Amino acid sequence: MSRIVGSKIVAIAVLSLYVCLMTACEAPVKHEDTPKQVVAEAKPAPAEVEKAKAEPKVAKAAPEKAKPAVVKKPKVKVTHKAVTSDDFMGDYSGMLKKADASQSDIVAQVIARGKGVYETHILDAFDKRIEPIAVLEGKLTEGEVIYGRNARISRGSLVGKLDEPVSGVYVMKKVERLSPTLGKKPPKGAIVLFDGSNTDSWLGFDRKNKTTRACGWELVEDDAMEIVPGSGWAMTKKNFGDIQVHLEFRTPLKPTATGQARGNSGVYFQGRYEVQVLDSYGLTGEDNECGGIYKIAKPRVNMCAPPLQWQTYDVTFRVAKFDKKGKKTSDASITVAHNGITIHKNVVLPETTHVAPFDEVPGSGPLVLQDHGNPVRYRNIWIKELRSKK
Repeated sequence: MSRIVGSKIVAIAVLSLYVCLMTACEAPVKHEDTPKQVVAEAKPAPAEVEKAKAEPKVAKAAPEKAKPAVVKKPKVKVTHKAVTSDDFMGDYSGMLKKADASQSDIVAQVIARGKGVYETHILDAFDKRIEPIAVLEGKLTEGEVIYGRNARISRGSLVGKLDEPVSGVYVMKKVERLSPTLGKKPPKGAIVLFDGSNTDSWLGFDRKNKTTRACGWELVEDDAMEIVPGSGWAMTKKNFGDIQVHLEFRTPLKPTATGQARGNSGVYFQGRYEVQVLDSYGLTGEDNECGGIYKIAKPRVNMCAPPLQWQTYDVTFRVAKFDKKGKKTSDASITVAHNGITIHKNVVLPETTHVAPFDEVPGSGPLVLQDHGNPVRYRNIWIKELRSKK
């Protein structure tokens, strides 16, 4: 009996040992880098959760929006290589004290001729077609312009004496007389052809071959465009009939040049009739000088300002009329104000002017600016179309 009980105890012990061994073998092995363990370790403690709730939430920054493209102004180029300033050239105004002690107004125009030479016209008044009282020639000497023993320009003043046709002494100060229409804004309904930002309204035009291309003139300072000599004329893409035009121009200073080589260009209405652009400062004012209608009409008065000074043309142009068979029934006509003064009033244009790019035919035509090989500048160009006269 005792043996049986002993055997049972041994069997139970062996069975218990076997169960323990089997249980140990089936238990999973824990690794520190298992995903469950990582997640468990990242789980915040209750205290940290409460702290996070108490802290203000910071909004996430919105993704940065793409900035709109910046439209850059065209880079201006300056190709003008002529003299850019002259301290003595220009207008002078003052008083003449005569030998009898009476006084009168007196003015002068000092013209740069280059190499230190100045031609000076002494006048009774500006803006009149009159003969000068005297014509002097001076030479730059040690910072002054000396006219022999009788006159000199020093520190902005022209002083001297006259013997004929009137005797007396004068003192004049340098003055700048600007056109009253400089910067004139286009009226309602006007077409802006050039405002300094681009040449989109213009084509380059080869007069000889009658071909067009992109306008080759350069944008420069003062919201202007400058002729690039040899690049071709500038012609509007649009054609016009009866029009009112405002434009501003500036001739270069070419003191040693003469005649038609001195800042030459021109404005052609319908590409047929030219109003001349030229440095004619101090000259008499002929039909081939500034403001002249080439070989048709000279200006009433020479209103040309000194070179490098901005000037204005304000023009009313009326087209020629043709019948149904193409026969001309009435001539074109033009009224021109140069620097605010009317120099042509309803002048009849019986034919096209010299070297006009287009013939006189029925229909509208472009505004054309001439490239005559000089770096003339233009700005503030606009046109208002007018009702056609019957």
